[in-house]
Amino acid sequence: MLTIPKAPAWLVVQDLGWTGHRRIGLPPGGAIDRHALAVANLLVGNPPGAAALEWALGPGTLRFERPARFALAGADTTATLSGHPVAMHTTHSAEVGNELTVSAITGGRFVYLAVDGGIDVPAVLGARSTYLRGGFGGLHGRRVRAGDYLRLGGAGASPPAGFRAPDELLPAYGAARLRIMPGPQVELFGPDQRAVLSSHPWRVSAASDRMGYRLEGPPIHPRVAASLASEAACPGAVQVPDGGAPIILMADGPTVGGYPKLAVVAEVDLPVLAQRSPGEEVWFDWIEVSEAQRLYRRRAIQLHTLMSLVSAAVAAG
Repeated sequence: MLTIPKAPAWLVVQDLGWTGHRRIGLPPGGAIDRHALAVANLLVGNPPGAAALEWALGPGTLRFERPARFALAGADTTATLSGHPVAMHTTHSAEVGNELTVSAITGGRFVYLAVDGGIDVPAVLGARSTYLRGGFGGLHGRRVRAGDYLRLGGAGASPPAGFRAPDELLPAYGAARLRIMPGPQVELFGPDQRAVLSSHPWRVSAASDRMGYRLEGPPIHPRVAASLASEAACPGAVQVPDGGAPIILMADGPTVGGYPKLAVVAEVDLPVLAQRSPGEEVWFDWIEVSEAQRLYRRRAIQLHTLMSLVSAAVAAG
C-alpha cells in the first residue's frame, strides 16, 4: 500500500487508457506520455500498461507501507527516498516506512511513478485510468489527495535495484522538432499556409492541458472559410480553429470535431510534445505516413529491447 502524506497539485492514476469506446465519446485517455509509463513499469517488472501515478505541478510525498520496487520516468525530477537521491529511469528499492519525496520537476511536465504490482484500483470499462471530466476511473474519479491511500497489486519478479534504462531506449525529450503528416483537410490550406506551420517556431500556450496543447505563433487560415461536419479526431490531430491558432489534440481530447485538421503529429513524438511546458517552443517537420510507421516500429523495438534487458537482469538476480 502507498499512503499520501502530501500530494502535489496533479496526481492521478493512469494506465494506457480505453479502447473500443470512442463511439460513445470516450477519448483514449490514459497516460499523456505513454512511453514514460511503459518504461517505468518495465523497470519494476510490471506489464508496460500497468496502472501507475501521473505526477505534475509541484512537490509531494508518498510513503511505502510494504517493501517495494519503484521507478520514476518521464520529466526530469529531483527526488529523494528518505533523504537519499533517487535517479530517473532506474529501479529502486523501498522498505516499509520509507518516504519518496519529489521536491521539483526540473525539466518536462509529467513524471510517472510505477510500483511493482501496479496501482490496484477498480477497472472501469476495461481500464484503471482517471477521466476527470467524466468523474470516473482511477481513485474515485478524482485526483489523489493528501491523506489518501492506494492499494498495490501483488509484486512479481523485478530487476535488482540500480538497473537503469539505457538512454538510447528513451525518447529524445530535449528535442524541439516534431514530425507531422498531412491531415485530412490539408488541401483546404494553401502551400504558403502549410509552410507557416513548418517554418516558424511555435510556443506552447498556458491554455494547454490533457485535452489539447494550444500553440502561439503566426495565424494559419484555410483558403476559404469552411463549415465542416463533425468527424472523427485522434490524439495528435492539429486542428485550426477560426482564430488561426493551432490546437494539438492530446490524450483526453474530443473524439470528434469540426475544425479543419491541417496535420497529425507522429505518434512517436507525442511523448515529446506532452513534456513541453507552457512557454517552450516546438518546430514541425513534414514527413510521409510510411516514415511515421517506420518510426513507430523502431519505438516498439526499443521497448522490446528494454523488456529483454529487464528479463536478463531478473534472471541474473
